[in-house]
Amino acid sequence: MIRLRDLGVKPGFLPTGPLNAITDVPGVKVGHTTLVVGEGALRQGEGPIRTGCTAILPHGGNLFREKVAAAVCTINGFGKATGFEQIRERGLIETPIVLTNTLNVGRVSDGLVAYMLSQNPEIGLTTGTVNPIVGECNDALLNDLRGRHVHQEHVWAAIENAAEGVVIEGNVGAGTGTACYQFKGGIGTASRRVGEFTVGALVQSNFGARRELMILGAPIGRHFLQEYLPETGPGSIMMVIATDAPFTALQLRRLAARAAFGLARTGTVCHDGSGDFVIAFSTANPWPHWPANITSLTMRLHEEGAVTSDFPAAPAPFTEKIIDQFFTASVESIEEAVLNSLIAAETMTGRDGNMLHAIPHDRLMELLAYYHLI
Repeated sequence: MIRLRDLGVKPGFLPTGPLNAITDVPGVKVGHTTLVVGEGALRQGEGPIRTGCTAILPHGGNLFREKVAAAVCTINGFGKATGFEQIRERGLIETPIVLTNTLNVGRVSDGLVAYMLSQNPEIGLTTGTVNPIVGECNDALLNDLRGRHVHQEHVWAAIENAAEGVVIEGNVGAGTGTACYQFKGGIGTASRRVGEFTVGALVQSNFGARRELMILGAPIGRHFLQEYLPETGPGSIMMVIATDAPFTALQLRRLAARAAFGLARTGTVCHDGSGDFVIAFSTANPWPHWPANITSLTMRLHEEGAVTSDFPAAPAPFTEKIIDQFFTASVESIEEAVLNSLIAAETMTGRDGNMLHAIPHDRLMELLAYYHLI
């Protein structure tokens, strides 16, 4: 797997985490289920299949019982994500985040609910319901989209196989059949350090017109306007930002909004038919579901001097200068995650012989040298 920095490019100002991945945020796990089946002409309901799902877990415990502070940001709302309204209202995430393809959102959401019910027998019986968080991109160019091939067992496998450490990028999980600036795209990740804290990003890229593609300001896409072009236009992107900084939902919303600047650095204008969504969460100060636990947690945090109010997720006393560094971390990690999704991807052929070409690394390096970036 080749990433942007393997080409000699060193983007941004802030240092990365040790893996330059969302999993540099302690406790965060990522898992994939990748479905690649069949070749040739489309047979609706049978294939070819080029799709999957990706699960992001804020921590390895029970998320329903130990929720995390969260926020969402809609840059352009042409999409079918679920669970966003409750995040906006309550500022919490209580399930894994699962990414998949557009027409599979319903089935993946159902599979995610089933998983949470299996882990929490009290849901819907002695306590409230659960809010599944599912995002999507359209992989119809390569995949039998109408077949809706991602089922409950695939969702469960992605969650149960989620792990800390290196994150596989490119043609994997929810990014199996997706594009990036009309090259092959997919899953990408990156991270930045801000003092003792980490900000990490993971993207499912499926967006952008070829002419727009920029790498560190260089108009790379303009050099590929007559080749490697598929019969498809701009699509969407799902972006997930994680941090271990003790941010509130309000602070996380501000962090999520900065992802738009990272996306813009790669060239896109967020087209009318594009679904560009950001989910941000903090792993600090998890919020227990049961009131007795909230009381005990508040007492513990008071004793540790972490809060001065009756709530476990009190605003962190960050100065304007430090907050600006977190904004920079968001922008830089999103930008590099997008470019990693592009560079790590491999050429893939899908239904009806449709093809998404990987960006050619040799040509790319020549252009990066031409623009004095390496």
